[in-house]
Amino acid sequence: MAVLAVAAAPAAKAAVPAAHAPSSPGLAGAFFALLLVLGLILGLAWMLRRLPGAGFRPAEGLRVVASLQLGAKERAVVVEVGGQQLLLGVTAAGISRLHELPQPLPPAEPPKLPNLKDLPNFAQLLSQRLRKDA
Repeated sequence: MAVLAVAAAPAAKAAVPAAHAPSSPGLAGAFFALLLVLGLILGLAWMLRRLPGAGFRPAEGLRVVASLQLGAKERAVVVEVGGQQLLLGVTAAGISRLHELPQPLPPAEPPKLPNLKDLPNFAQLLSQRLRKDA
């Protein structure tokens, strides 16, 4: 009988639930975690702006005037540097100066958008297309 009492003792201890079960952090914990992540993002953005050479600001005195895609990885670019315009060839292998422009290029006009009143509405286009297909 003594062996049974010793064997039953650990089983009895295991059957008793723990007094304090771990609980989830709740709404306050989730809000705190969200604030912590947002603070980390803002802190890293501030630090990125403060590092030299890591900014996204364009260089002063340097401006891309025009660009033309010539191939998959090749393009011709007109760059203005200190009042002078240069025609550059840009490839995957490097950048080379092709020509120095004697006169600056005229400023490009913004693309003209069509007037929405002149365009037919979608219902008209759809009905015309359906009549053609039938």
